[in-house]
Amino acid sequence: MAPTLFDMPGHLIRRLNQHSTAVFQQRLKAAGHDLTPVQFSALARLADAPGIDQATLAGQIAYDRATIGGVVKRLEQKALIQRQPSETDRRAFNLYLTPTGTALLQQVWPLVAALQAEILCNLSDSDRDALVQLMQMVLRIEDAPA
Repeated sequence: MAPTLFDMPGHLIRRLNQHSTAVFQQRLKAAGHDLTPVQFSALARLADAPGIDQATLAGQIAYDRATIGGVVKRLEQKALIQRQPSETDRRAFNLYLTPTGTALLQQVWPLVAALQAEILCNLSDSDRDALVQLMQMVLRIEDAPA
């Protein structure tokens, strides 16, 4: 007998991503914030690595280099980041959080941390930890990028 969709990891991962994105957007919208998961990832990464360029940012948050420009543009339009020309590459821009971006990240970080348990609400704490560890193994994530 052939497996069903619900036996296929790819299908389940896609569904879990949809669920995760929906929970993220609902909770942030309810708190009065207009921010996508990818935008949050970009802000969080820039807080840890100010001055990286778009290509580096795309790689570090595992986002497509061809479409990171739109994310950066929207964050810049919201005055959350600023772009400064690179001193070493005239074609590149270094990215930095603005004070507004820093303040927003400080506001939403606790919300995002809290909604993680909601994403996997049907799992025990130990099952959540095990799932995260398994996902890290699949993605070969040993440590967050420095």
